[in-house]
Amino acid sequence: MADIFDVIADGTRRDILRLLLDRAAGGQDGTSVSQIVSELGVSQPTVSKHLKVLREAGLVAVREEGQHRYYRLQAAPLDEVDAWIVPFLDEAGSADVIPLPEPAVHAAEAVGRAAASAKHAWESALKKLPGR
Repeated sequence: MADIFDVIADGTRRDILRLLLDRAAGGQDGTSVSQIVSELGVSQPTVSKHLKVLREAGLVAVREEGQHRYYRLQAAPLDEVDAWIVPFLDEAGSADVIPLPEPAVHAAEAVGRAAASAKHAWESALKKLPGR
């Protein structure tokens, strides 16, 4: 399997991942290759090549219906990227930063909690889908 950093280094693959994330957030349970081609304006062979790399890295799952294939994001492999980058963000955050006003701190905490809650609800809902 390719290194996750090599996989996401390619801009087209990141565009595909973003598209699949946006579609999933919109309630779509899969995006066809033709939809990806149309949305990104990239050729079908190019999209298929990148989807194969993403599939082998475990970043996308595919569901086949007849001759059509529907792809959806599987974000778990990105945990490795998250674990690697967080210490850098923490380190960068400790340097001469102007503190936020108290209301902004509370708002940021509320947004963070809401995002974490939404992520948990989303992951729980995905686990309940057939075929998962």
